[in-house]
Amino acid sequence: MVVIDSIKTGIVIDHITAGLGMKILEYLDIDTTKDTVALIMHAVSSKYGRKDVVKIENVSDIDLAALGIIDPKVTVNYIEDHIIREKVHITIPERVVNIIKCNNPRCVTSVEAGAPQIFHLIDGENREYRCEYCDEIISMKGGYSNEIIHKQWFDR
Repeated sequence: MVVIDSIKTGIVIDHITAGLGMKILEYLDIDTTKDTVALIMHAVSSKYGRKDVVKIENVSDIDLAALGIIDPKVTVNYIEDHIIREKVHITIPERVVNIIKCNNPRCVTSVEAGAPQIFHLIDGENREYRCEYCDEIISMKGGYSNEIIHKQWFDR
């Protein structure tokens, strides 16, 4: 049996749909050379059958909107002195900026460098978003073939 110790300070992202833990870690762009990270995949869950869990020590600043798009049933636990100080149940955001990339090659965001990618929720059950500029509809449910924008793309 594998034992993962508790963390003193940081976050635990729990109730991740089994198999999406890597997608969440990829988006958060955590520096694993500096931060202690534990990714538990396909753990047994009495509530969901199987789940992923991500523990990140000494990190507390994460984009909750992005987590809501990737997996809206995620719970984020903020840990201080080995105790859960705050538990946040994620919801699907109504409006997102610079998280989803528009697929329309004629959209202003594809043509103009630096134009913000702004999307509005139109169907919460299917996690469908509409581009503010060109009305392209992007579904974030299912195979995750649509691109989640990485933070570092905007640091250039």
